[in-house]
Amino acid sequence: MWEQIFGAANLLAMIAWAVLILAPRRESVMRALFFGPVLLLALGYATGLTLVMTGVVPTDGGADFSTIAGVRSIFASDPGVTIGWVHYLTFDLFVGLWIARNADAHGLGTWKGRLIQAPILFFTFAAGPFGLALYITVRAIFLRRASAHLIPT
Repeated sequence: MWEQIFGAANLLAMIAWAVLILAPRRESVMRALFFGPVLLLALGYATGLTLVMTGVVPTDGGADFSTIAGVRSIFASDPGVTIGWVHYLTFDLFVGLWIARNADAHGLGTWKGRLIQAPILFFTFAAGPFGLALYITVRAIFLRRASAHLIPT
């Protein structure tokens, strides 16, 4: 069962990321991604976490977030790994949506901007915080250059 949940969450996230990176950046698409895959993944995570924390679904060593050993024991079980992975998928997709909206709002929504966004969004999908750090850096450089053209010298 946990293997199927893991696979379904992965598939849902991959489809959402493909849409985010490749589809036209319409408000309806962005809302559909937010209220569709992001919400479904978040609800799946909340459900799984509740089941583990209440003991309905046992993990090998119990649910304990206060020690490394406790967290290790959670992730040593299929439910723990699946719930943890869905956590990553949910937050990375949410951050990807924020990056896309923020980049568009800061002038990176043109086709050239979308080419800049694509690798950033890929890195956010593959390695969450790395992609976020990359975007913050690119945005700082882009805004500095853009503002330099607006300020009279």
